[in-house]
Amino acid sequence: MDDEDCERRRMECLDEMSNLEKQFTDLKDQLYKERLSQVDAKLQEVIAGKAPEYLEPLATLQENMQIRTKVAGIYRELCLESVKNKHDCEIQAARQHCESEKLLLFDTVQSELEEKIRRLEEDRHSIDITSELWNDELQSRRKRKDPFSPDKKKKPVVVSGPYIVYMLQDLDILEDWTTIRKAMATLGPHRVKSEVTVKLEKHQHSAKSEEGRLHYDGEWYGRGQAISIDKKDEYPTRCFHEGEAFIETYAIPMTLQSV
Repeated sequence: MDDEDCERRRMECLDEMSNLEKQFTDLKDQLYKERLSQVDAKLQEVIAGKAPEYLEPLATLQENMQIRTKVAGIYRELCLESVKNKHDCEIQAARQHCESEKLLLFDTVQSELEEKIRRLEEDRHSIDITSELWNDELQSRRKRKDPFSPDKKKKPVVVSGPYIVYMLQDLDILEDWTTIRKAMATLGPHRVKSEVTVKLEKHQHSAKSEEGRLHYDGEWYGRGQAISIDKKDEYPTRCFHEGEAFIETYAIPMTLQSV
């Protein structure tokens, strides 16, 4: 084979390669156009909602959406019921707290009013007795100052035998009476009664007079002599012996015997 044949053969091969490349390019362009037309057709089907590749996933998504929507609705109802129950519980707790506070306030105000009423009653009794004693004392003073008073003309009553004259003032009696009432109200009637009974039993004294002298608890006292009586849990009592009279400033349960 000479050079001419080789050159001819080379040129034939080049022409054949050019034809093949041209055919490949044409086929590629044709395939591109066909694929593009298919994609456009699928796109139109998807837009129209008719493509199977679109409808199957869409159905799955819609089913999941319905399930999740149902679950969300149930959760919403449960949350609303929980919030409602919590609201009702708070309202009930607030009402119960208000009722308890009202009862406590009512009891407190009632106890305060009862205490004020009790104090006012005590003050009223004290004022009544004080006013009566004051009026009696004023009347007695007026009678003593009045020279024409019938009491001035009365002769003193002569008392024979031993007797007790209490020198306690009316105001002191009133103070003692108020203290006793407060103690009775504080300690109760049974305790006060028992204590008074014990004190009466402990403070029994015997006294007798003979020839102008006083015999008291084993000792003799002369006329005008001061006597101090010590009582347990009480203040000492000052007494004076005046002839056949035994005068003390506070009342003491005792038995007088005349000889």
